[in-house]
Amino acid sequence: MRQTCLDMVYNLAKKDDRVVFIGSDLGPGVLDQFKEEMPDRFFMEGVSEANIIGMAAGMAMEGYIPYVNTIATFLTRRCLEQISMDLCLHNLPVRLIANGGGLVYAPLGPTHIAIDDIALMRSQPNMTVVSPTDLEEMKRFMPTTLDWPSPIYIRLGKGGDPVVPGQPETFEIGKAALVKPAGNVLIAASGVMVNRALEAADILDGKSVNCGVANFHTIKPLDEPFLLNLAKQVQTIVTVDEHLVSGGLGTAILECLNDQYDGPLPNVTRLGIKDQFTIEYGSQESMLSSFCLQPPQLAEAILAAVKGINHTDEKTLPKLSI
Repeated sequence: MRQTCLDMVYNLAKKDDRVVFIGSDLGPGVLDQFKEEMPDRFFMEGVSEANIIGMAAGMAMEGYIPYVNTIATFLTRRCLEQISMDLCLHNLPVRLIANGGGLVYAPLGPTHIAIDDIALMRSQPNMTVVSPTDLEEMKRFMPTTLDWPSPIYIRLGKGGDPVVPGQPETFEIGKAALVKPAGNVLIAASGVMVNRALEAADILDGKSVNCGVANFHTIKPLDEPFLLNLAKQVQTIVTVDEHLVSGGLGTAILECLNDQYDGPLPNVTRLGIKDQFTIEYGSQESMLSSFCLQPPQLAEAILAAVKGINHTDEKTLPKLSI
């Protein structure tokens, strides 16, 4: 996914002279072909993330479309003031490509793990937040960034994730997709959690719990009509975030239902990382296990939600034979 995104920046730059690339202390070899063919539109700055946001804002004011690429935690936490005041206040078309959203950089510990990035970016007026699921969705998404009028935060996984089946052939910012028809339960996910949600739904199919899966690749603006329509068809909505429970996709869905739904609300259960910093080092997969976000664990929590059991109490969770 990551390499596909950068390759798409290069392809867009060949077609559109407004595209510039700005990197912050990235490794050698990143977009070498871009640098060689279009050196006047390629900038590799040092460890100066706040500065590159200001650079990007200035270029956007001059008619360019900057694509800024660095590690997600540095791009969000370290640059929040510049993103807010330089980009969002002026509503500039800068694209923030965030490497390692979620638990990708688990081997490097809490300084590099982006578990609050969606919350930080959702809170900024004019900011669009997109979390593609796989490289094929990335290919469909990136061309839509050229003419989007506002800043975009693009949350990247590490790459190599399986392609999600059942996806639309086109991509529209702000339009979610139902990748598995909903039964009594709808699982809402984004990014790499969509595939895991599908695996959990498959497990539950064998337990006579029919779960649909929706890909909310755009977390802001949320596809509210799509959500409100599905909410009328299901009894339970389970949101899955590779992020803190607070402020992520689950929060966005709860806010929409609370503010706009005009009937009895379905039950909503949010699954994600509790209110804590990570204390372990490991792989993305091991960290997902620690936070009970792997498919068998998701299936157990969803089954608990359907049965009305408090999923935060591990002693009460039904155990599946998987």
